[in-house]
Amino acid sequence: MAELLPNDKLILIQYAILKYENEAVLLEKLKTVLSEKDAQRSIDTLIGTQRVRRIGPEMLQNNESHTELPELPPHLKPIIDGF
Repeated sequence: MAELLPNDKLILIQYAILKYENEAVLLEKLKTVLSEKDAQRSIDTLIGTQRVRRIGPEMLQNNESHTELPELPPHLKPIIDGF
């Protein structure tokens, strides 16, 4: 698999959050495509830009009231389906 672009990583994480709101489970699932450091950095970026919010100590949620979920590019769909 080719290296993911930074924007692809952010979109991938937003769609993964739809499936797994628990941060520990999310990070475990993302291990197959991202390093833990990349995943955590991307989550922090999404929180900083208010596209994702923490709703508890271990829970994440897309902040769809603030920003719309971006369209899932076709090359990321197989990754999300594999989670």
